[in-house]
Formats: sequence, structure tokens, C-alpha cells
Amino acid sequence: MKFLDKINSPLELKQLKTSELPILANEIREYIIQSVSKTGGHLASNLGVVELTVAMHYSLNTPEDKIIWDVGHQSYVHKILTGRKNEMSTLRQLKGLSGFPKRAESIYDCFDTGHSSTSISAAMGMARARDLKKENYEIVAVIGDGALTGGMAFEALNDAGRSNTKLIIILNDNEMSISKNVGGLSKYLSKVRTDTRYLSTKKDVEKILNNMPVAGGKVKAFLKRAKDAVKQMVVPGMLFEELGLTYMGPIDGHNIDDLLEAFKTAKNIEGPLIMHVVTKKGKGYKFAEQRPNEYHGVSAFDIETGKNIKESTVASYSDVFGKKLCEIAENNNNVVAITAAMTDGTGLTNFARKFPKRIFDAGIAEQHAVTMAAGLAANGIVPVVALYSSFLQRAYDQVIHDVAIQNLHVVLAVDRAGLVGNDGETHQGVFDESFLIQIPNMTVMCPADYRELESMLEYAVNEIDGPVAIRYPRGSLKEYVSGSYKKIEKGKGIVAEEGSDVTIAASGKMVVTALHVREILKEQDIDAEVVNLRFIKPLDDNLLLKSVMKTKKAVVIDEAVPWGSFALSIKAALQDHADVLIKTLPDEFIRHGTVEELLKENNMDPESIAYDIKKFLGR
Repeated sequence: MKFLDKINSPLELKQLKTSELPILANEIREYIIQSVSKTGGHLASNLGVVELTVAMHYSLNTPEDKIIWDVGHQSYVHKILTGRKNEMSTLRQLKGLSGFPKRAESIYDCFDTGHSSTSISAAMGMARARDLKKENYEIVAVIGDGALTGGMAFEALNDAGRSNTKLIIILNDNEMSISKNVGGLSKYLSKVRTDTRYLSTKKDVEKILNNMPVAGGKVKAFLKRAKDAVKQMVVPGMLFEELGLTYMGPIDGHNIDDLLEAFKTAKNIEGPLIMHVVTKKGKGYKFAEQRPNEYHGVSAFDIETGKNIKESTVASYSDVFGKKLCEIAENNNNVVAITAAMTDGTGLTNFARKFPKRIFDAGIAEQHAVTMAAGLAANGIVPVVALYSSFLQRAYDQVIHDVAIQNLHVVLAVDRAGLVGNDGETHQGVFDESFLIQIPNMTVMCPADYRELESMLEYAVNEIDGPVAIRYPRGSLKEYVSGSYKKIEKGKGIVAEEGSDVTIAASGKMVVTALHVREILKEQDIDAEVVNLRFIKPLDDNLLLKSVMKTKKAVVIDEAVPWGSFALSIKAALQDHADVLIKTLPDEFIRHGTVEELLKENNMDPESIAYDIKKFLGR
């Protein structure tokens, strides 16, 4: 019988001898590979934290002690050890386990996460609540070196350092976020990894310097400078020490004995502490170790070969975007690309190879990425900022304050717009539309297929003078839309199919849905006209009015939340001319599942929409 078979909570884990924990860790690693090969999910990041998670739950008294996972995509081991092992087959499936921590899922998940750089702030809040209530337990924030580049993490570190609040911050340093980490902090941590003399040297140096006699202000000032200089030479955690945190490390994140000893020490240190743990992303699975960026998030795969079971050779929207941007950049030397640690995910890999001096990776720092783009634009460069929709939310103020108010020519390539599926609430791209269309000076386009994406990107770079966003979905195109080859004109839509009984207006991939609805209605002798809006800001009111003057009825389909949908603007524009039916997602956060399942569950699939239209028309 395997050790893992006996583990249904941290209580059973604590019954094992410390010598048995490495064996358990290997069993967990094998179990994760087996599970994720069937369901898909975040593989490399979880393989890297197996020993760390085992040591944490062995050392802590969870769920009384709280563990907050930054991002949370590395929490599979945590889920396995806290009673959800037998549900791993449902991971990221509709009505199954979430790929991230969820308070509603388990008492061991104390805080919902999904985006990076949040854990230390949340941990500080929980620690202060604990202290106010005069309670006594540990609070641990686990943050990766990639997430530490986010400005919010530094804000929290600064606050933690001056607070003297007891808190353990685990820096999981694997040199990777999704793409390889970049920037000064990454270089600093690389230097720290090579020096293991920290704890003993720190104590010896401080003991000597503190015992030196102080005579007069000048001598005291000199000794202070000398002490800082010596510490900078021999103390690798100086950055964190200067912020007011005790630094411990680097620690081998795959040596359970070292980790257990570190936790024993950490629990006895007052105030905020940062434990620097060095791990290998993808540990234990050769394909993930060799190519951790490719195995960060995977679909179902064959364990022996590492290849996706349903590997597709069809280009995705991200691929088409990246290829077209390369073509544009070859003819326009002022074009640059900006990414936030997502070179591969946003389709910019080839751009980085072709134009290495014209792509800037800001790290996991979307706010910095957008304002840097504003600076580039203010100085005559055309920046194309490629971000996932759900991550663009993090730079909302920068889009308004630094880009739009100055009417700067920044192109926002908003990838993963609309439902993205299995990553769930934190990653669904259903909010960017809401805030983009309300911003003055902003133009917002939505391509219905690859042809329109290419045309819109060229139009956005070469013809618009001001901020512009192009929203496009995750995944691959299933079919082209009639008329999509027509030239892009600002604020102008096109009629994809003519009809006489009802106008169906849509944008982006929902145009394809509208065309499917049209075919279903045709079988019921309902002749629907489909309007491809192309622009959701500005809207083509004239085209819509012209259509509804003929049909007298209008339906607007939008894969977004209702109160931020362009459908409301259309309803207002047409209210004196036609009855309008609005079809949007509900006013709630959309859970995980495939995109097709989620659309059907929320009555946004072609059959459900056609049914509602028939009722709307009184058929």
C-alpha cells in the first residue's frame, strides 16, 4: 500500500515518519502527472512545490494555521493533502474541482486566488485580524519569484516590514513565471541563490558591530555606514532586511529535512520573515523540467511522449496576431511589442526572435507595462501591448490616466476576451469590455475571424491616432464570416447576412454564433439579418437603424456581463424604433468548465438563443 493511499488530511500526514516523507513526495508527483495528463491543468508549477507543500502541512497546524497561495495554480499538492485527492479526476471540469484555491471548496482554502502578487497583502490583512482578535496561529503566504515582480507584492512587503506583524512569507524561487523571469529582481535572486552563508554570517556580523563602542555622533554614523556596508557584502538577503523582514535562505526546496528545520526556526521568529526556497519548475518529469514554459499549463497529454492527446496544428487567434504583428513591424520600424511575462502565451515568440530589441517584457507587472507603453507613445513609438483580458483589469487606472487622458496611440491587444473555460472565475475575459467602452478617446474593435483580426491590427497600428483596443478570443477559428474581407472603416459595421424578420447584432466570435442562430431560425421560417458590428466603440448606429427599420425587431448577443455590455447602448439607440432583446451572460462570476459547456449552461449557445428569439417574436 502506498503512503498516499492513507492520506486524507494533514492529520494522517503527521503520522508518517520524516524519513517517509520523501517517498510520499515521489508518490504525489507521480499522482499529479497521472491526473493532469487526463484533465489538463497547471503541471510544471505543481511538480516544483511537492516537497515544499508536504513540509508545510507537516510543520503547520492547518486549517487553524492559514496558507495563502499566490496565484494558486500551484495548489494541487495542497488539494491532494487536504481531502480532495479522489476528486482530482474532476479538476477544472464543469462542477468539479477548481484549478485554484476556493474557500467554498474546502476549509483548508482560506483565500481565493487566481491572479499574481496578491498573497502578501491578503496575508497581512489576515494577520492583523488575528492580532486584533488576540488569536495565536501562523499565517503563511507562498509567492513565486515571478509574482514578486508585481508592484502590489512590493507594496505589501514594505507594509509588512514596518509592521512587526508575525508573518511567514515563502518565496518559491524557480526562476520562472510562465515565460522565463526577467529584470533586476530576477538577477538579484540569482545572485542570492549562489550564497548559502546567510544566517550564521548575519548573526556573527551583527554581534560584532553591535558590541563596538559608540562615541559621539560622527563615530556612530560611521559605524552605521560600516555595518550596512559589511552586511551588503556578506548578507544575501539585504534587500528584504532593509525592508524590515528577517531573511532565511536560500533553502533547497526539494530537501524535506532542510525545509522542516527551516519551518521550525521560522515559527520561533517574531515579526515578518521571508523564507527563500529554491525549487525546480517541472521537477520529476523530464519534459516539464526541460521546457517548463510549455508545461506551465497543458491540455491532456501522453505521459510517455509528453505530447498533447488532441494536439492541434490549427493556428490560434494568438498565433495569427503574432504573425501579423511581425509583418507590420517589418514595414514600420516604429512598432514595438510589450508583454507581461507572457511572450509565448500571447503569440509573440516569433516577434521576440525577429525583433529582440523591439520587444519589452515587463514581467508580471501589467500596470508598468501599460504606462511604459504610454511613455513610448509620447515619444513617437507605436507600442502594441499584448495582455490577457483578465490581466488587463490590473491596469485599468493606467489605461485611463496614462493612455486615454493624453489620447496616446497605444494599441491594446486584448487576448482571451470572452469566456476562457477551465481556469474559471478569475480568468474569464468578460469585464474588459465594460471598462474599455466607457473610456473617452478609446476605440474598441472585435474581429469575427482571422481576416478581420489581421485587418484590424493593421488599421490600429497604421491608421488610428489615439488609444485603441482589439478584443479577440482564446483558441482557434472554426469558420470564416461572410464579408469579413471588406475594408475596415472606423465605427462601421457590415451586414454578414441579410434578412427581414429580425436583426441580430453581434461582435467578435459571437457573430459566428449569430449566423448559427440564423440557420436554426430559418428552419422555422424566420428570416434573420445578422449585423457584424466590428466596432463596439464607436457603434454603427446608422447601420443598426437601417436594419431595424426593415425588421422592426432587434436581438443583441454579447459574451459579457450585462451591466457593462455594449448591448445597453444599442438598446438605448433603438428604443424608439424597435423592440430589443438582449442576450448576455448573467450578472455573476462564471465558474470553470469548457467554453461550450458554459455557454450552454448560461443560455448563450445557438440553440438557446434561437429558442429565446422565437419566444421574443411570439412564434
